[in-house]
Amino acid sequence: MRLYNGIELPEAWPPRYAQSSMVTPQPVPYLKAPPRHICIDIGRQLFVDDFLIEQTDMRREYHRAEYVQDGPVFFPQTELEMNGGFAPMACPFNDGIVYDPEDRLFKMWYHAGFFDGTAYAQSEDGIHWTRLSELRPGSDGRVIPARPGWQRDGASVWLDHDETDRTKRFKMFVFYREYQEKDRFYYAMKSRTQTGEHPVLYASENGMDWREMGETGPCGDNTDFFYNPFRKKYCFSIRKNTPVDPRVRARYYYENEDFYSAHWDEEEPVFWDRCSLQDEADPALGHPPQLYNLDAVAYESLMLGAYHIFLGPPNGVCRQTRRPKIMDVKFGFSRDGFHFDRSDNLPFLTSSRVTGRWDYGYLHTHSGLLTVVGDRLYFHFSAWSGVSPVLGMDMYAGGSVGLGTMRRDGFVSMEAGETPCSLTTRALVTPHPYLFVNADCPRGELAVEVLDEAGRVVEPFTRENCRAVHADSCRQRITWAGAAHVGALGGKPFRLRFTMSRGALYAFWLSPTERGNSLGYMGAGGPGFSGGRDL
Repeated sequence: MRLYNGIELPEAWPPRYAQSSMVTPQPVPYLKAPPRHICIDIGRQLFVDDFLIEQTDMRREYHRAEYVQDGPVFFPQTELEMNGGFAPMACPFNDGIVYDPEDRLFKMWYHAGFFDGTAYAQSEDGIHWTRLSELRPGSDGRVIPARPGWQRDGASVWLDHDETDRTKRFKMFVFYREYQEKDRFYYAMKSRTQTGEHPVLYASENGMDWREMGETGPCGDNTDFFYNPFRKKYCFSIRKNTPVDPRVRARYYYENEDFYSAHWDEEEPVFWDRCSLQDEADPALGHPPQLYNLDAVAYESLMLGAYHIFLGPPNGVCRQTRRPKIMDVKFGFSRDGFHFDRSDNLPFLTSSRVTGRWDYGYLHTHSGLLTVVGDRLYFHFSAWSGVSPVLGMDMYAGGSVGLGTMRRDGFVSMEAGETPCSLTTRALVTPHPYLFVNADCPRGELAVEVLDEAGRVVEPFTRENCRAVHADSCRQRITWAGAAHVGALGGKPFRLRFTMSRGALYAFWLSPTERGNSLGYMGAGGPGFSGGRDL
């Protein structure tokens, strides 16, 4: 099977890897053997790895999100969210945040009160939110009715732009534990006799009114799903423990074309990923890191993966000390939807580890990972303070929502200083004629020349003819004197050579329009994008 970018998948997919070690990172085959011709028809092309690069003396820099404010943008306030004072929570426990272009609203599903309700809120700007209880007077905020004895854990929600049945536009997965005791509040139970587990699927047209659609195959808590639009597959990230060490969390993978027929047996999901020696222990805690969760979403021309790295202490210690678990979020990048490169080993989002602070620990991303707002990326995330009105402190108390942001495409930049540096791509193919870059070089210069497959400069697309860029722009068109655009190449393979000084290059792409639309995927969407894409 050939993917959109030219990568050839083996017939046996997804691959099955034997788990014999927890030392080495998972392989990324397409980086060792990239396609002869890389197709760049879809999305902006990011330099997150060496997939696109034949040669360069530029320096790769990784970047982090910046908080929009020193505090949460959403926190527990309602009776449902306050959880009887035990463990207040108003944040996605994965759940989801998406932008719905039909209503022009950000929509958020979140865990309201520890192990209690699944609630809903919406926003025009992604910062100021209106709850369902405000939209529908008399509602307690739940979108799923309470069921006696059922306590929800993790969940996932997605707005499926490819769905043809409008009653299934929104898809939800929720993991429940069923208890013999019928107490509403988990901490109010005098005893806890678990009688079952239920991974339930739901469908909705508007995201507020849901109907149950059945259950999946067996899985653990913190299981969730994502959609791979490049292959049109629903992919489940399943929590299990690795047989190499049964105490250690790992992720297993299952994919299916029909979300509502995801009924796997115990052996069907394949091993996907876990922590390795590249994940260092927190020196203050000293516990071996574990992969707590792995979410993914399509962004531009690749899949972005959020690795939730659990650093400790173990659950038993956290219960005794009444402190949240420490968890940071790292990002990986994939061009086949299964193998993720994690060359950058530093956290993208970090627990503060400050007692009582809103973001003390237990950081979670939401299922959509990011939304795109103009030239910025928004990263809503959940964090726990541990503060409980009734218990004083507790490991699952004080969940709220923070917001980080960064430049569009800003995960990685290729940098050049005073001395001009260059970057030459591998052989590329696309019918699109208009070349654009995302670059920051107002005090420097960026020029581009076009080479044929053998590396010879193609007239008139020379460096001398290039109208050099001296600007900071997330969407800057490249032109040459004597040529309107590179459509004159006639679809033949070509290379690009970027030459830059005193600047940063984030991405490039060839667009079918002079407006610079990339046709790429926009994570969980954003204002101005149709169907979650830059069309």
